[in-house]
Amino acid sequence: MTPNCARKLNILFVFMICTPLIGAYSIQFINGEFPCPLCLLQRLAMVGIAFGAMMNLRYGIRPMHYGMCIISAVLGACISTRQILLHIVPAPGNEGYGSPVMGMHLYTWALLIFMATILILGVLFLFDSQFESKEETQKTRPLPLFAGIAFWLAFGITALNVCTTLLECGIGQCPDNPTSYLLLGQL
Repeated sequence: MTPNCARKLNILFVFMICTPLIGAYSIQFINGEFPCPLCLLQRLAMVGIAFGAMMNLRYGIRPMHYGMCIISAVLGACISTRQILLHIVPAPGNEGYGSPVMGMHLYTWALLIFMATILILGVLFLFDSQFESKEETQKTRPLPLFAGIAFWLAFGITALNVCTTLLECGIGQCPDNPTSYLLLGQL
């Protein structure tokens, strides 16, 4: 695999990881379902994956950047697994947190995404011809059009996540089962 092909795959990867984040925001704003603290951490892990891929686009394909993606995916998988285990045997009248999407809750989908990310990155590591020498990755490079769009999409999602989390939780700890935006309720 050439570095150019790897860059195109990283652009696709950023778009693919932004898709479930956009879906989660759709559910949050359209259905009025507020994310729990574990959901917010899963979103943060997905942003970490996108950040590692964007580092590949900006500074060259490096194992370190893929490592950032893998660490974020493992962290997200652990958080998703924790949430699944909390709801694996739901109490009567409590069928898990949030409404299911295509038969599974968002935290279950998140675990599948994190596991697929780890698998995809493991396969990408098999192609060492994609990695560039240190001399080639010393300077930043301009982003092509689609890479720029992917960057700004991920940046916008991250900024939106920061704003909505601040509105939902304020400066303190987030409520376990949020029902409103804490800061908007104080106005």
